[in-house]
Amino acid sequence: MCSPEEAALLRLEEVFSATLARINSLILQPLLLTAPEPLEPQGRECLRLLQQLHRSSQQLWEVTEGSLQSLRKRLRHPDSTSLESLLLLRDADRVLQIYMEYVESYTSCVVVQAFQKAAKKRSEYWWGQRKVLRQLLWGVSSEGSMSAALAQALCQPLTHHLQQYVLLLLKLADAIGKHHPARELVVHAATHFGDLQSFTRQALDQAVATQALWHTLSSRLRDVLCTPAHRLLQDSQDIPVTVTPLRAERVLLFDDALILLQGHNVQTFDLKLVWVNPGQDGYVFRILTPEEEFFICAKDSQGQVVWQWKVTQAVCQALRGKKDFPVLGAGLETSEPPACRCVVYTFRAEGRLCQATYEGEWCWGRPHGKGTLKWPDGQNHVGDFCWGLEHGFGIRLVPQASEDKFDCYKCHWQEGSMCGYGICEHGMDEVYKGYFQAGLRHGFGVLESAPQASQPFRYTGHWERGQRSGYGIEEDGDRGERYIGMWQANQRHGPGVVVTQAGVCYQGTFQADKMVGSGILLSEDDSLYEGTFTRDLTLVGKGKVTFPNGFTLEGSFGSGAGRGLNVQGVLDMAALPLDPSSTCKRQLGLGVFPVESRWQGAYSPFRDFVHAGCPGDLQEAMLGFHVQSSKELRKSQEYLRCERTHPEDSAGSMEDILEELLQHRKPKALQQYLRKALSNSLHPLGKLLQTLMLTFQATYAGVGANKHLQGLAQEEVKQHAQEIWAFYRGLLRVALQRKGQALEEDEDAESRDMQVYGLVLPLMLRSFYSELFTLYLLLHEREDSLYSQGIANLSLLPDTKLLEFLDVQKHLWPLKDLTLTTSQRCSLIRDKCFLSATECLQKIITTVDPREKLEVLDRTYGEIETTVSRVLGREHKLPMDDLLPLLIYVVSRARIQHLGAEIHLIRDMMDPVHTGGLYDFLLTALESCYEHIQKEDMRLHCLPGHWDFRELW
Repeated sequence: MCSPEEAALLRLEEVFSATLARINSLILQPLLLTAPEPLEPQGRECLRLLQQLHRSSQQLWEVTEGSLQSLRKRLRHPDSTSLESLLLLRDADRVLQIYMEYVESYTSCVVVQAFQKAAKKRSEYWWGQRKVLRQLLWGVSSEGSMSAALAQALCQPLTHHLQQYVLLLLKLADAIGKHHPARELVVHAATHFGDLQSFTRQALDQAVATQALWHTLSSRLRDVLCTPAHRLLQDSQDIPVTVTPLRAERVLLFDDALILLQGHNVQTFDLKLVWVNPGQDGYVFRILTPEEEFFICAKDSQGQVVWQWKVTQAVCQALRGKKDFPVLGAGLETSEPPACRCVVYTFRAEGRLCQATYEGEWCWGRPHGKGTLKWPDGQNHVGDFCWGLEHGFGIRLVPQASEDKFDCYKCHWQEGSMCGYGICEHGMDEVYKGYFQAGLRHGFGVLESAPQASQPFRYTGHWERGQRSGYGIEEDGDRGERYIGMWQANQRHGPGVVVTQAGVCYQGTFQADKMVGSGILLSEDDSLYEGTFTRDLTLVGKGKVTFPNGFTLEGSFGSGAGRGLNVQGVLDMAALPLDPSSTCKRQLGLGVFPVESRWQGAYSPFRDFVHAGCPGDLQEAMLGFHVQSSKELRKSQEYLRCERTHPEDSAGSMEDILEELLQHRKPKALQQYLRKALSNSLHPLGKLLQTLMLTFQATYAGVGANKHLQGLAQEEVKQHAQEIWAFYRGLLRVALQRKGQALEEDEDAESRDMQVYGLVLPLMLRSFYSELFTLYLLLHEREDSLYSQGIANLSLLPDTKLLEFLDVQKHLWPLKDLTLTTSQRCSLIRDKCFLSATECLQKIITTVDPREKLEVLDRTYGEIETTVSRVLGREHKLPMDDLLPLLIYVVSRARIQHLGAEIHLIRDMMDPVHTGGLYDFLLTALESCYEHIQKEDMRLHCLPGHWDFRELW
């Protein structure tokens, strides 16, 4: 059985559907025919609004018909059709939305006086339709205006229908009882239609008030402010307020803007960008906007409460983006607008942001969070903001004068300026990767030209206030030279070393980019000049030349009229030949650039990071980051969305890094941890190693591969190992402090060296080995050449002849280890004796770790003794007189290239703890073998004979 209330709803819907049909045919369609012709903007606007009202009316009629059909079906088949199937209940939200759209369309027409304009256009026609209008209305006065009658005819049926709707739904809820399955739907519909009734009433009042407002304004102000979307919420003529420090004769609060009027001037504040801060004293509250801050003062507390409440609620409504429930003023609790919002705003005031559009997050009137700034000239900034200033990571594009080119700054910012690590690409011409302070290059950084530049260059070093200053390396591709030394104000200033592609290098003192005073010049043929000379290597003034054969030329040098060199001096040909190491191995820069202070700019950010307590949010700013980059990407605005690789992607958060560090403090675990950390370019330790590799390659790779720089490189590698260990200790200290613990007392020099040489140096040496070993190769090229010739001569001898020549006692010859056929003769066997020791020694070149190289040497010695013991049939310890010739035999058969470079690198880089021990002894023995093989008489006496090794040793 259907209830009487359902039957009443059916009749109500039938009446309303018929009324809507009559409104459509008798009013809306004629209104569209009589609307002003769309010649002027106002006429076109009125026509658009009337068309929108017609569409809303049609939708309202359609949904009413749908509701009517569902009610009829329910009344015909009450047993098979449930109450929940009624359109009014099952789709109440959509029905409500259609009602609200009609109300919005109607009130927009009221605001811009569309009905008045339509009635005025064809007043005779509408006066003739007055009788028809009366049939749709209740209580229409014959003296009323035709426009008012039109407006009432389009609104009164709706308000009456809503009133009846709510009453019938409430009765239906009572009639079906509390336990009916559809009761919740009925109550929901009744509540929302009740809210809709309040919303409609309030919307009509606002529209009427807004329409009345236009009559109080001048035509100029009316043209500016009169828009269909505006709804007046409060007028200072009703509740007086004043504004300070701005001047305003009148304050208007609309549903989307706060308006200040002063004469003909209008100041508009978008409510989405208005923040209300309650006042502490008097009847005042503060308004914050992106570019203005002012106070609204009322005459009494009531006025202050009304204005503050209405502005606050209007802001909430504007942020929601649509008029919905609860309606303004309906709710038990006052909603507070969020302090943080996402809005678009274009700045108007003069300043750096003038005409710039910001889209992103705001907080209390300031850009705060993530956002995008766009200037009219094409300049863009995407990144993090803090209280109105760029703060955090950001990418800025600055167009260049030429087409399709711009500067791109991918940097960390602090209070509006670049600060911390950044990558800046200046068009396609230059790239800077390094640190900034107050918007200027400051600290360690690399500036490099594009490879295709007409004058390619690269500077790696320290900067101060945007200028090269301190220790730095500059490579001049045009001149084919590299400068290593001190800088001041973008000029070479102080001690410096220059290396050229031709192999010439010199050291001197520079001032204002020019060399002053005397210097040292080393030519490719190892001639040494000490005196004064020009940048193009012309000898001038007093000086002394020392030739490789020991001759010296001392006097006064100058360029002649022709191309030659004029010299007035003394040539000394009586001097004894020089030790080759006195000139060809002469090292430049040692003592001039203290290794402790050489790369302070590269170390400092990592030290500062530790001193700051390793803050995770500053890790990128202080330690650098990786960022996606490509030529194609740089050509488009899509570059703004380029994402850098976040350190947590592969290295974990800073908390995780420190926690893992605490779990790997034991020697074996620590070695594994350091190996993993140093190989990860996103780990703080890996970042430090990457930075130091960069400086090392910038100094010693390419043009810098000069034998006279080997000393500088060797001490740099050792210093880097110390810095990496110190950084690890700093991270450990922070990790312990976060756990409320303290690091043990500072380690002494001996303990530190043990960790640096025994743990860190072997792990990091691989990263520097290529450039470092190249320097050793060049430095010991002469000795290695003699050694190679000696190896070549010795390799001509078969095993037995070589063993005999080296005076190895025959009872130690391992011939019984060889399986010979009857056709073979012992004198023809080659590379068979001591084969295991030979193969073992060859492994010395398969590792870069000095300790592992020494272990290979130790195993080689063991293999020799094992072979001898097997030959003798008993354990035998070789005395030095027997070991040295056997070791020379193994070295000659191993044919290790560049053995001199290997030996000297091991000697320089090995752990000091081995000094005086077994490894030191074995290395000394290998050095003796290397020197013996170089001997001139070794090569001359490769014919039958023997050597007295006791004399040589």
